[in-house]
Amino acid sequence: MCRVALTNAGRIGEEMAFSVVRSFTLELDRPSDAVYTSGEVVSGQVVLVLNNASKVRSMKVVGRGVAMAHWQENWTVGMNAVYNDYTSKITYFRKRQQLIRDNGEMTLLTAGRHEFPFSFQLPEETLVTSFEGKHGSIRYWVKVKLHRPWATMKKIKKEFTVIQPIDINTPALLSPQAGTKDKMARVWYRNCGQVSVTAKIDRKGYTPGEVIPVFAEFDNSTSRSVVPKAYITQTQTFIARGTMKQKRAVVATLSGDVVGARRRVAWHGRALKIPPVGPSILQCRIIKVEYTLRVCVEVPGTSKLCLELPLVMGTIPLHPFGSRTSSVSSQYSVNLEWLRMAIPEQPEPPPDYSAVVTEEQAGHCNPADPPAPTGDLSSIMAFVQEFRFRPPPIYSVVDPNPTPLHMRPRCMTC
Repeated sequence: MCRVALTNAGRIGEEMAFSVVRSFTLELDRPSDAVYTSGEVVSGQVVLVLNNASKVRSMKVVGRGVAMAHWQENWTVGMNAVYNDYTSKITYFRKRQQLIRDNGEMTLLTAGRHEFPFSFQLPEETLVTSFEGKHGSIRYWVKVKLHRPWATMKKIKKEFTVIQPIDINTPALLSPQAGTKDKMARVWYRNCGQVSVTAKIDRKGYTPGEVIPVFAEFDNSTSRSVVPKAYITQTQTFIARGTMKQKRAVVATLSGDVVGARRRVAWHGRALKIPPVGPSILQCRIIKVEYTLRVCVEVPGTSKLCLELPLVMGTIPLHPFGSRTSSVSSQYSVNLEWLRMAIPEQPEPPPDYSAVVTEEQAGHCNPADPPAPTGDLSSIMAFVQEFRFRPPPIYSVVDPNPTPLHMRPRCMTC
């Protein structure tokens, strides 16, 4: 009975202690959807509203950034189930600030509203973009802990988003990506012919919402029809204890028309729009997020042929003059049809003299003897101006001065 009475008294005392605190909140100065980057300041305030006066032992705020990968694998050995736990963790920063310092004495707070401002600076070195995945996460948060005598510790936590800027206006991300791949299609150990895929995109870096013009050529030398498609895939890689686990997802799809047997079809900049996706994460040792453009051909009765081109999802879009800094090949990657234009066998004659120079200009510019050299350059320049409109020699397809037949053509290597 005595133990029950003491337990109930403790619970009642704890409830009374909790009733002293009307509200305990954490507010950041920026909006809830704000984004932070390396070197910026995270600031806010802790608001404590008390119904009655209360003693406080300490109050501290902690800011942290942590990347963690975790998953479990299990298998059966005989009649026993074996579980293996994979965990890895990286702490990017840890900031601590005392709002009410624990110096061995209690701090008495009166009833009412109390505000405690705080601020800390994020590290100057590059921080990894916030991420939430199936087997891991990259999180940044602020946590406040309130310690009072004879009361359970109260704590509140608020996360904030960090974005690692990725500028696609760099030579590495503005360079075009291209490749080719072929495969021999087989059905029941019988060769049906070869299928080849050639694809090219104008650059490696893109931002969500952009359109990727896909240039591709599909050569179907088999006896069956094939279906060309293009995908944007996201690959999440988690690493722990030397083991890697991946999760792939298709985020965008582009389907083409059927390519008949022994036919060739080309895509001249087919548009593939990038949906709202997170940026690439390439700087974390235990979590990576990568993107790939896969141009595939589905061959009935056999496995598909896929050509992969790497992509990087950035945060800073292409500058209006970004193409000027790219390579020459990327500037001309939009339209390469001029390479396929045939050279005419018979060259076209040049335009008539009358179509270039009017009769009035020709009348004022009759040929004249050059002036005698007097040391004055003005007279010489005047003669050059008169010579500018002299008519060219008459054009003729037949050479007016043919080589005599008795002359042996000269060897260019002699």
